Amino acid sequence: MSAKWPTTPSRQSYEVVIVGGAMFGASVAWFLADNPDFDGSILVVEKDPSYAKSSTAHTNSCMRQQFSNEINVRISQFAADFVKNFRRYMRNDPLAPELSIQSYGYMYLADSEVFANVLRTSHELQVRCGAGTKLMSPDEIKRDYPFYHVDDIILGSHNLVDEGYWDCVAVFDGWRRSASQQGAEYVANEVVAMSRNSQSTRIESLTLKSGEVINCGTVVNASGPRAANTARMAGIELPVEPRKRYTYIFAAEQPLDRDLPLTIDPLGIHVRTDGQHYLAGCAPDVDVAVDYDDFVEDHSLWEEKVWPIIATRIPQFEAIKLLNSWVGHYSYNAFDHNAILGPHTQIENFIFVNGFSGHGLQQSPAMGRGTAELIAYGEYRTLDLSPFNYERIEKQEPFVEKAVI
Repeated sequence: MSAKWPTTPSRQSYEVVIVGGAMFGASVAWFLADNPDFDGSILVVEKDPSYAKSSTAHTNSCMRQQFSNEINVRISQFAADFVKNFRRYMRNDPLAPELSIQSYGYMYLADSEVFANVLRTSHELQVRCGAGTKLMSPDEIKRDYPFYHVDDIILGSHNLVDEGYWDCVAVFDGWRRSASQQGAEYVANEVVAMSRNSQSTRIESLTLKSGEVINCGTVVNASGPRAANTARMAGIELPVEPRKRYTYIFAAEQPLDRDLPLTIDPLGIHVRTDGQHYLAGCAPDVDVAVDYDDFVEDHSLWEEKVWPIIATRIPQFEAIKLLNSWVGHYSYNAFDHNAILGPHTQIENFIFVNGFSGHGLQQSPAMGRGTAELIAYGEYRTLDLSPFNYERIEKQEPFVEKAVI
């Protein structure tokens, strides 16, 4: 698709301009274009149609319902429904594949009473929401997954229903293709400046790197880790920054005899089944903002942190071979690690879809739908996503979610 993108828009004015065309730009564009009550023009501006450095391209594409806040559980439940019924949502598009979720589940392991109590409280909430989460004693964990070392573990939390891996690439491609077919216009370009009206209450136009000035009704910031840079063009400071996250693919000399849940180890790594191999991930030991183009790996992390933790938790992984590794960027909300949505408090037509802090892929269906509702109707009509609105940033009222990886 990217090879066919023009570099300049066909019009001088659009009802909606989406800055960023990765997962969230694609989601908002599709939900808007597919909404029969919205007939406005849509422009998606993406600086790199290869998506080589996007968070979408580096994702581990996981989904979970094990959150401590109800709205986050509901968001993931919609995502699961959307993925499992993808073709129906795409109005039986013959190019839309039938999708499923590889539900090997997440396994949270608690080695302290403090975290065990968090799991217990979250479990009560998840069950009320209809999630399939169950708490497991060390003996129960060992019974179902005998390869774990659990002598230090107090409690586990596991869910085999709609938790695991899903094909985000198929959804992403489907959204882009269908939105384009329904009139959304994609251009390979970059927004470099924005102008406001005299009262500074609206964005009036955007300037592209190629020089064109585009008038706009609504601007959607879907710029991923670059969200703060986009907001700054509008005179807004946004607490979103790129943070490195490491991914490793490895083979085991003695593969496990069953699927490995996405295991959240208390020592700060996660590991799961990945086809015939295994995938592990972690944050760097010094987790700070980095340059937008900094994807340099710290190779000592594997030898000194990840591998030793994996081999301790799963002794069968003492003999493993690293096959591949890469660095991606979280679009990290340094304020409270959760999404920032909705309009700015003063610039009414500047809308945020930012700061997902690693939850983005699984939250993209619900957040794209909600943002499209906000644009089309002026309100959320399915899930009430107002707890994520930008206003909380100004009020310094954090949204509390205890299950952040």
